[in-house]
Amino acid sequence: METVLVIGGGGREHAIVRALADDAEVYALSSNRNPGIDALAAGMEIADGTDTDAVVDYAEEIGADAAVVGPESALAAGVADALDDAGVFTFGPTAEAARIETDKAYQREFMAENDIPGTPGFETFDAADAAADYVESIDDDVAVKPAGLTGGKGVRVTGDQVSHAEAAAYVRESGHDEWVIEERLVGEEFTVQAFVADGVVRPTPAVQDHKRAYEGDEGPNTGGMGSYSDAGPTLPFMTEADYLAAVDVLDATVEALPAYTGVLYGQFMLTAEGPKVVEFNARFGDPEAMNVLPVMETPLLDVVTAARDGDTLPEPTFENRATVCKYAVPAGYPTDPESGAEIEVDESTVAAAAEAGGGDALLFYASVDAREDGLFTTTSRSFAVVGVAADIPTAEAIAADALDAAGDGLRVREDVGTEELVQSRVAHMASLRD
Repeated sequence: METVLVIGGGGREHAIVRALADDAEVYALSSNRNPGIDALAAGMEIADGTDTDAVVDYAEEIGADAAVVGPESALAAGVADALDDAGVFTFGPTAEAARIETDKAYQREFMAENDIPGTPGFETFDAADAAADYVESIDDDVAVKPAGLTGGKGVRVTGDQVSHAEAAAYVRESGHDEWVIEERLVGEEFTVQAFVADGVVRPTPAVQDHKRAYEGDEGPNTGGMGSYSDAGPTLPFMTEADYLAAVDVLDATVEALPAYTGVLYGQFMLTAEGPKVVEFNARFGDPEAMNVLPVMETPLLDVVTAARDGDTLPEPTFENRATVCKYAVPAGYPTDPESGAEIEVDESTVAAAAEAGGGDALLFYASVDAREDGLFTTTSRSFAVVGVAADIPTAEAIAADALDAAGDGLRVREDVGTEELVQSRVAHMASLRD
């Protein structure tokens, strides 16, 4: 049996471990003890996933045949490079290839130089004052982005979240030097994740994430409060042509990055003119991995080993079912999350929700720490539930019932995947196309 090391301890990594556990002996390395991963893994090392020496030492200790890197911070730290140097194949890009995510200025310049479809208009700056002056000088609405990693919380959009003056003040006060200022894209966001190796791109179904903290798309950006996918590759507000146009963008990107290995995540805005690229990520999304992996019929291990052995990546197949993922987060998240609070998760409610709803319900632990004296919050999202059913409304109802697992001190964005929200996306897109 193959031995696979998974780096990371969030909900995304719990989903990855679950997808591998039936076919491989899985070990994990994370800074927190995720109880869901701990229950599935043959072993778990508590260490910093950006510590390349610690990662390599543990991979060699367990005799890893392959590794899968979950978080972008580990990719930026060069974990894939270090493992590859140690002779452990890593399903994840090198630090240089991961710049497609970790350096937004490089990302946009790469896209422009390689004529990647869907590239928005943009300007880059290497000084905060210059970027702020530019924001103040223009009338058009823009998206204001630090060039480096911000955990999905760094973007401010004028005409939506902030005024031009507020955006300029944010730039000056943030502590970041390098910035990307780009045209504000209007439409509906969606994600397509793809497995990539040897220039081959294998896309997965589209997912819509919900970044804003509160119902009705209000409040600050988060790492993602929940997401949904439909029974099939598209979403209700998309056409098949929209989906294929997004895949064309991923194909063009990989053609310009032929050595890329791992998951390439394209976040798109479906505009009246078609999909435009909001950003690329160099790994699975969190929560989007929890939508896609539970309905993937092709073993994830087959994808990893094909990439390792130089075989053509298999064409992944997926169950024709919809998914709705909803996160429970600590009180105060994302601006002032309550870390170190003891919480309780009633796993029995998840199984009961599945039985009552006529589908499946899955629980994925995320940024929690399981100690001898209980389960405690960190500063990030605590756990997610995923409803899986024949259609989105049924999957949403299952997820909503399963959220009874969340005890005191946790908050949920209740509208993720609801019929009202999904139909508002359909109506919005129809109005833009008209």
